[in-house]
Amino acid sequence: QVQLVESGGGLVQAGGSLRLSCAASGRTLDYVYMAWFRQPPGKEREFVAAVSGSVEDSYYADSVKGRFTISRDNDNNTVYLQMSSLKPEDTAVYYCAADRRYTGTYYSQYEYDDWGQGTQVTVSS
Repeated sequence: QVQLVESGGGLVQAGGSLRLSCAASGRTLDYVYMAWFRQPPGKEREFVAAVSGSVEDSYYADSVKGRFTISRDNDNNTVYLQMSSLKPEDTAVYYCAADRRYTGTYYSQYEYDDWGQGTQVTVSS
């Protein structure tokens, strides 16, 4: 079974930046879509960003559009989330997700087959 391992989380002040990484034990080319979700304290898991296998298509939640950038390096089987202009409301556990058979709902957690264990991001005001 392919494993996804996130890293790069931590504590940062508002306005700062972080880059999250998600390393896959298998080939990311096997995944049609890869995405980042997050779960703020006491809330449901929510979509953050997704990128297609060809890297031609990327999508973002309105709350992060213009501040976050998703990218994938299929040569190194890694997906990244560059986060800038961070806000306290970005505080959450961030999860990497991978989809083997895309059915059209990149924004839904139920679209994705494999998940990482999560990495904590805390933004202080």
